[in-house]
Parts: sequence; C-alpha cells; structure tokens
Amino acid sequence: MINLQPVSRKDAPELIAGNIASRDHHHPWMRNFTDQVGFEEWFCNLTSSASLALIARDPESGSIIGVFTFSQIFMKAFRSAYLGYYSMVELAGRGLMTEALKQTVAYGFEEIGLHRIEANIQPDNQRSIALVQRAGFHKEGFSPRYLFINGDWRDHERWAIISN
Repeated sequence: MINLQPVSRKDAPELIAGNIASRDHHHPWMRNFTDQVGFEEWFCNLTSSASLALIARDPESGSIIGVFTFSQIFMKAFRSAYLGYYSMVELAGRGLMTEALKQTVAYGFEEIGLHRIEANIQPDNQRSIALVQRAGFHKEGFSPRYLFINGDWRDHERWAIISN
C-alpha cells in the first residue's frame, strides 16, 4: 500500500531534488519549485488557504511517487475541492500514481469529507487524462484559456469524481 501523508517542511529537500530531476518530465504541463524559496512560497500558500498537500511514497524504497494538492476546499453545501498532482520521474511508468491517486481520492472523501473532486487537465496531456480515467473520474467539460502556465493561458478539460 502506498504511504500517503500530509506534506511537511522536512520534505523540502527531497521535493526540491525530485522537482529538479523531473523538470523535463513535467514540461510543458507545469513548472514546479526548484529551490527552498519556491518551496516556502508553495508551503506557506498551503497553510494560509483552504488547501492540503499529500505526498505519496513508495512503500519499499520510501521515495516520493508524487504530490497531490487539494485546493479551494469548500465545505458547507458544496463539499468540493480542486485536485492538482504531479509524479516524480524516478518512479514514473510503474502504475504507482494510479494507486496513489485512488488513495488520495479516498482520503478526500473519507478524511476531508468531500463530495466532489475536480481535476483540470490540458487536453494534450494524455498521460494525465488516462490517470484520472483509471481512478474513476469523468469528463465534465472544456474550459478555454483556463490557467496561466509557462507564460500562456492554457485550455483545460474538466474531470471530476463524486463520492458514492
């Protein structure tokens, strides 16, 4: 079973090193922090907003498989959040992200109490789309020029999963 835990400051060196090693793996879909200043900005944003980041670790090696972030967590009648995620190149292509995503979804529903989780994915990112499909997400729509990434407004597909 994948080890899934909330991110902490002690994870910074390993996350920074993994993000540096995974830059080409993430291009052109996203650009992550690659130094302590970037980590602190990311971490402080998590702790000052309705967000939660989880690190998925390989149970055998302890290496980071990926990072999953619930953002804009809104409870009350909506009980919804946006899900962002990325994998580390070191363990890519082994099916570990699928299991980690399924556990993350279960965490969102069971631990946070969410009803709906939404992931927005660039249409050309076929590996990410296949990942959410394997985890049970369904395509809900298309958002043109949705997010500003790498200097340009990027189209995204909206994928979501609803609790039972």
